[in-house]
Amino acid sequence: MLRRDAMAAVYDRLQQPDVVVVTIMGAVAAELQDLGHRPNFFYLQHAMGLASSLGLGIALSRPDLRVVVFDGDGSLLMNLGGLTTLARYRPKNLVHVVFDNESLLSVGGFPTATSSGSDLASIAAAAGVPHTSTVRTVEDFVPAFTAALAAGDLATLVAKVEAVGPKGFVTDLSLLENRFEFQRHLARLRPAGGA
Repeated sequence: MLRRDAMAAVYDRLQQPDVVVVTIMGAVAAELQDLGHRPNFFYLQHAMGLASSLGLGIALSRPDLRVVVFDGDGSLLMNLGGLTTLARYRPKNLVHVVFDNESLLSVGGFPTATSSGSDLASIAAAAGVPHTSTVRTVEDFVPAFTAALAAGDLATLVAKVEAVGPKGFVTDLSLLENRFEFQRHLARLRPAGGA
């Protein structure tokens, strides 16, 4: 499965009024922006490993929203302890999708630990994440993602994808522009009477 195809297949679900999306840097961010940027998308540039941490903060502070984190295997492996923190706080409104291409594609394609057998869904489950699974096709990804988004509980969904990426690994949206647009979007979504 191609990561871009997986995101395209659920793109309509990412546009729901109560959904916000955080991506890690590199191919995930570039491909999602290429599908069509939305003000509820935040591309976390220059912070490899921290997409799930940012998503956790948003999920805990904004329980009225559903937070989708699009992560990568290399990124998650850089902050593996983040899984135990996710499990400890167990936000009911966070879906953590990990696109596992078994490589650090954005920085040269070096193999990650998943290329030699590390199983990220099993690691997430052992850390205490209540709902974990691994999918290998778009046909399996769509119902798994849809179910996780609707479940109302923390989930980590590992999507095994090919080590193929875009021509470039950066977005053409500046970091500050994206930050302020996303911040304004979150403010507009604040519930009536919310702080």
